[in-house]
Formats: sequence, structure tokens, C-alpha cells
Amino acid sequence: MSNKQLPKVAYFCMEYAIDASMRTYAGGLGILAGDYMKGAKDYDYPMVGIGIKWKQGYSDQMIDENDHAFDSYHNYKYDFLKDTGVKVTVKIRQRDVVCKVWLVDKFGVAPLYLLDTDIPENQDTWITGQLYGGFGEDRIAQEMVLGIGGVRALRALNIDVDVYHFNEGHALFAGFELIKEKIDAGAAFDEAVKTSREEIVFTTHTPIVQGNESHPIDRMLYMGANNGLTIEQLVSLGGSPFNMTVGALRLSRISNAVAQLHKETSNKMWKDIEGRSEIIGITNAIHLPTWVDNDMIVAAENQNKDELWNNHMKNKKALIDFVYERNGVKLDADALLIGFSRRAAPYKRSDLIFTNSEVIDPLLKEGKIQIVFSGKAHPLDDTGKGIVENLVKFSRKYPNSVVFLENYDMTIGRMLTHGSDIWLNNPRRPLEASGTSGMKAAMNGVLNLSILDGWWPEACNHGVNGWQFGDGVESEDIDFIDNHDSKALYNTLINEVIPTYYSNRDKWVDMMKNSILSTKDFFSVKRMLDEYYTKMYEVK
Repeated sequence: MSNKQLPKVAYFCMEYAIDASMRTYAGGLGILAGDYMKGAKDYDYPMVGIGIKWKQGYSDQMIDENDHAFDSYHNYKYDFLKDTGVKVTVKIRQRDVVCKVWLVDKFGVAPLYLLDTDIPENQDTWITGQLYGGFGEDRIAQEMVLGIGGVRALRALNIDVDVYHFNEGHALFAGFELIKEKIDAGAAFDEAVKTSREEIVFTTHTPIVQGNESHPIDRMLYMGANNGLTIEQLVSLGGSPFNMTVGALRLSRISNAVAQLHKETSNKMWKDIEGRSEIIGITNAIHLPTWVDNDMIVAAENQNKDELWNNHMKNKKALIDFVYERNGVKLDADALLIGFSRRAAPYKRSDLIFTNSEVIDPLLKEGKIQIVFSGKAHPLDDTGKGIVENLVKFSRKYPNSVVFLENYDMTIGRMLTHGSDIWLNNPRRPLEASGTSGMKAAMNGVLNLSILDGWWPEACNHGVNGWQFGDGVESEDIDFIDNHDSKALYNTLINEVIPTYYSNRDKWVDMMKNSILSTKDFFSVKRMLDEYYTKMYEVK
């Protein structure tokens, strides 16, 4: 089947990470969506993206003179947007809110349309102000613009759509708009739901029940998010309070998790939801030109180990210069450098490596290992900010060996996944959905040292292309599992990683080569797009 005959897809997402200058992303969800849209452009898939033009983007999160994390916001100018001339209206709190539609006209992406309420016609200019800038009414209004406004924008732009792909539950109200269109044309509710379901597919990410957003029914009615549906009809889709993920699972013909282990976790998590779609596994992937140094891939393919090591050292020295420029700390190019960058959430356990100071102290003080951390907490998450501040505290304790780079973004992510020697990842299994940063590291010859969670169980060949630790053990007992995993981390680090790095350079470079060759094809965006088309978009 040629690409021209493939189903035409509209991809809905709250955030897109396209370029560091385009402040429309917060983290992994946006990274995935941005890479997806770039892949769709590269391989000429019939796809358009629907998102929001965030005036102030996500927060800039800095560290003050007292080592506290604080957030700041700025109005950004997006000079790469093209005015489509299209405006659509969404009724929010009984008031017409006008949404202007922009087209991203740069960066090599498939057509990406961003909705914007910050225009003179509106009193409610705040809706598209800050990405994830609020809960409650703010969040519902944003999701109404994305979902209801997004479908109306597609109609106004005369874009034909066969499949509506909701990347996370934020886009669910687009399904309400599809139902409303059919009811307005004379269909009964049940029939409208059944027909709409055939057009919708859904990707679920968050493997923590509390992380799946829900809203009180009365708040949805007050905001107008029900879009003409009755209380009973709302409850039949998402329960009460209304859970956005449950609604999306029931309103899609098929759903997917973002790794094979995540498929198991998601099916277990939502097993009691009646009438939900099947959840299959399509493992995430990355856009190589954005994230991977092609010289590393060429050297690996040519089996040129000298070139591989020299290119890696060039990237490592660039990271060391970047750290010096940002933080004034000069790291040692000859010492083992560990990279760690994650959203600041407790289950990601960013300080696991510091569990036992008797073990870690000598390694850091003697300069045997160096660690560069980065990551952001949600602006309203004090626990997450506490995690960031804890990492800053360790950087003060070990000033020559531990660094925290503030205000994590695509630029920092790219530097770390290019220039580290080791990529450390230690979430509490099975709470990592996928984790694409490890894929970027792997393809740059940066060796993964990771818990068997997310994507890594599908790629790990221990001691050959990276290392695992913890043996996939799971437990509800947090003290037990943290103790188990920290001991396992130290064991692998001290007995395998460090001796290989310092005493067996030949094996290390072999592992770098294996890391690149074993990941570069399967974890590239082309395979992921192909799977979405064959397993999700094409009606069997």
C-alpha cells in the first residue's frame, strides 16, 4: 500500500517537543510527539498534528541562592508560525472562546496546527497561557480547546481524517465533539458512540493510577466540557468522577501502551474497566537525526573502534565544556561520567545512587565516577522540587564530581545523551512507561546501566550492549525494593562497570558498538510509525 492510500491521521497531543526554541513541551510526552511528527514528515505519512500554542510554555525552573527550586515564566515570540487565517469557537463556561489556528512552518515536521486563545476577541486569553499551568477549571478549559477546538479546526481547514489518535487522555474531548457531530446529524447517543469509536485510537502512558487525570462531573458541566452529553452519558463513558483515561479507553477501537512491559502493566491496571478497548504494546522510538550523532552510527557500522572512541571523546569533551559553561565545574574527561536526567518524581529515585554513603563517598571523592543530573518538577509539585533540591545538595557535598544542570530542556537532554559514558536509570519497576532517553544514549554509544523497566527489557543484553541491575524484582514494599535495588546498583557498578571502563577499554568500546548496532533500527521512529499504521490505524 502506498503512503497516499494509507489512512489519514489527526494526532492530538497537549505538548510537542520540536526544537529547544519552541516552548511547547514539558517532558517525555512532548518528546515522543515531536519525534513522531518529524518521522511522519521524513517518511511522508498522511498525518497532521493538533496542539496548543502555549504563550509562556512550561516553566523555567531555576535554583536560587539558597538552593531552592523556583519557577519563572516568560512570554515567548514564535516567529516560525504561519497564520492559517482560520478561527474556530468553543463555548467554555457559557462564553464563546475564539481559537486562532497557527501552522508550524519550520523544523521539518508534518503539518502541525496549534490553537491559540490569546487574541483580542477573548476575555479568556489565559487558557493557552501555560502548559500544565493549573488544575481544575484551567485544565478542563485547555483540554476543551485541544479536543473540541481541534476537531473544529480540522473541519474549518477542510482536512479529511480517517483516524483520530489521542496521545494521552488530554485529547478526549475531541471524542465528545465527534459524538456531537453525529447526534446533531440525527444519530442516537449509542449509535454516535459506536461510530465514533471506530475512528479513535488511544495511547496511554502514565502507569500510576493517580497520574491519570479525573474531573468532578459537576465541574465538567459548569465548564461545558460535556459538549451536550447528559450526566448519565458522561458517567457511562468515564465514571464519576470522570476519568479521562477510562473515557479514552472506552471511546477508542484500540489502545496501546508504549513498551511491552508497559502493556502488561496497563492491562493489569485497567482490567476492571468494562467496555474498554484492547491495549496492545507499541514500544516508543526516537527520531535519529534529532538525537543521535551520525558519526557514531557510521563508526559502529564500519566496525571502526578507534573512530568510535575518538568520536565519543569529542562528544564527552563537548558535554564537559557545556557543564563548565553552565555551572563552572570542570569535570575530568578521563574519569567515568554518568548521566541522569528525569522528571523529578519519587518513583524515578534520582538519588538512589547516594543510598549508602560508605559505598559512594570514596568513588566520588577519589574522582572514580562523576555524575551529571538534570530534571524538572511540575511547578505545583513541592515533593518534586524537594527531589531537585536534594540533588543540588549532593552537588554541594561533592563539588568536583556531582553536577545538577538547572532548567532541563531538549538542549541539556541532547548534550547528556551524547556525551555521558553511562546512562543511569533506576525507577521502581514497573512504573517507567518507556523512557526514550535511554534509547538516545544507546544509539550514541552511551552504555545503559538500568533497571529492567520501560523499553530496556526489550534491548538489554547484559554485559554485551549495556547492563541491567535488580533482575526485574518487583515489590510493593518500598523500603525492601529500594534497599534491594541500591545494593544491586552498587554491585554492578563496582564489579562490572568501573573495572571495564578503567581496565578493559577494548571491551568497553565493543559494548558501545553493540549498543548502537542493537538499537539503531528497532528503536527508530520508522519502525514505530509502521507499527501504528499496521496495528492501530488500518481497519482490519
